[in-house]
Amino acid sequence: MRVGIVDYDAGNLRSVQRACAAVGLDAFISPDPEVLLKADKLIFPGVGSAISAIDTLHERGLFEGLRDFYKSGKPMLGICLGCQIVLGYTDEGKKDCLNLIEGVCERFDFPDRNLKIPHIGWNEIIIKQDHPLLKQVKSGDEFYFVHSYFTRPAKPENIFAVTDYYKDFCSILAKDNLFSTQFHLEKSGRKGLSILSEFATWEGGSQC
Repeated sequence: MRVGIVDYDAGNLRSVQRACAAVGLDAFISPDPEVLLKADKLIFPGVGSAISAIDTLHERGLFEGLRDFYKSGKPMLGICLGCQIVLGYTDEGKKDCLNLIEGVCERFDFPDRNLKIPHIGWNEIIIKQDHPLLKQVKSGDEFYFVHSYFTRPAKPENIFAVTDYYKDFCSILAKDNLFSTQFHLEKSGRKGLSILSEFATWEGGSQC
């Protein structure tokens, strides 16, 4: 099995690759859409700015390449910035995104100034729907977050978990062969690796 990790200059790729190795996934990193389209599974990670990330996706032909991979039905995993860009639009730079899942990405805005932006650190998730990749995860488990923007899917059926940071925001969204987490799997210890381990055997689709 060949697992591709998308290189669009968004950082953290080696950490994701090491996490894959820890669960027995042989993953390679590539910026080439033609190479990535031949992979059996795809991981779309990332940290940093959506503005430069989307520009780079277009420059490298990865924007359409990712859309084509999703249409192929092969399993696809989004992490952090990669989770946000699968939606239709982001407030960061007022950019159109991949639109694999209907919805928008918005910036945190708190009346309580004691709440810091970005949201950094461990926080728990509350599972809203079962999913094959969540077999080893339960509500109350904690994962590691680093983000200033949050996802707001248009349809409730795409929300699989939420997290409370002043208000509930979607921390896991999924549709068909795509599963995405706002938190960093590769930085979330045993529980993060458990999701990656389930991704290793997942064939796509959200049915348990």
